[in-house]
This record gives sequence, structure tokens and C-alpha cells, in this order.
Amino acid sequence: MAQEISRQGTPVNHKRVQRLMQKMGLVGVAPGPKTSKPHPQHKKYPCLLKDVKITRPNQGWSCDITYIPTRFGFLYLVAVIDWCSRRILACRLSSTMDVAFCTEALEEALGKFGPPEIFNTDQGAQFTSDAFIGILEAHGIAISMDGKGRAFDNIFIERFWRNVKYEWLKLHSYDSIRELRTELKEYIDFYNFNRIHESLGYKTPEEVYSMSA
Repeated sequence: MAQEISRQGTPVNHKRVQRLMQKMGLVGVAPGPKTSKPHPQHKKYPCLLKDVKITRPNQGWSCDITYIPTRFGFLYLVAVIDWCSRRILACRLSSTMDVAFCTEALEEALGKFGPPEIFNTDQGAQFTSDAFIGILEAHGIAISMDGKGRAFDNIFIERFWRNVKYEWLKLHSYDSIRELRTELKEYIDFYNFNRIHESLGYKTPEEVYSMSA
């Protein structure tokens, strides 16, 4: 927060920001755990990103699904993220946990940015399906999957879910799914082009992706 305020032209140190946040009762929050359902007959793959140093865009991507609670019922959000830059490359909302919205997001990311070297997911049935695996294999992408119950193997997408839910979803209400989709796109544009990350040297995902690509 201190870096963002300073970036906008008002130099301030983190202690003052911390003091003011405490005075206003503003605190950080964290999401609860997310579950994934594997298919017992689908092939699983080893985690290839463990202990690998990611130094450039398109070296490693991740994909995951999360639940979006709304007054219209649960929706499901899938997103593809670049590990090096944290840039969101594609996303899709769906009212069902089918494979199609996952393959659509994957194909969109591949069409816009080209194939990564390694693609990592959890062992969920959507990602181990023939349709999803077939796209990866057709592009010659090395397939990687988290160890069972190891959400931190996919840590960057988990952090993005935290941001989506606590910086956007919990702060807004929506009159329609169409409105929700529109504002989700606006948030992701903000995340990619305006939201700075301490781990990226206080740069945005787009800045890191564009400089290194």
C-alpha cells in the first residue's frame, strides 16, 4: 500500500500507512481452503515446477478453478496465470464445473501468448480430462500437476484467488451475471496493468511480462 501511494506521487513510508490502517480498522484477510475433485480413472502427472527457478515469461503457467458465491448461486472461475510475471492470461466464468470453460480459457491463452514450456494444474477431473490434456500435448507442452492435497504447488494462482475475492468480490454487489462478468474483466485489467506486487519489485504483471517476453 505504501508503495502504491508513493507511486501515485505522495511519498509515504510503510509505518505511517500501517498506523493509519490500524486507526481506521483496516486489516488484511485470508481465504479459506479450496478443494478439488480428481477422477479416479484419469492419468496423473508429476509436478515439474518443484524447485525450478522461473526466470522468464512462458516458462511456466498454472491453471485452477475457484468458487464465486453470488446471489444467483455459485459460479466457477477458471484462470491461466504466468508464473514469472503473475499476469492473468485468460479466464472464464461458468455456472457448471464442466470441461468446456477450462479448455476455452486454455485455448484463449495459447492463441494470445503462444505455448509455455510447462503447464501446471491440480489433479482435478477437468484438467486430467482427454480434452484438456489433448490440447497441451498437441502444443508440445510439458504437463505438470500438483501433488495430492498440495495447494502450495500452485501458489501463484492461489494468491490471485485471494486478491479476486478480497479486493473485488467482497467489495461489490451485482444485479446480473452480465454485470459481474463485465466488472470481473475490469478487475483483471486492473490486476494486470495497475496492481503492483512487492515480489515483482513493485512492478505490475504486465510490466514484467512485457519487459521479459
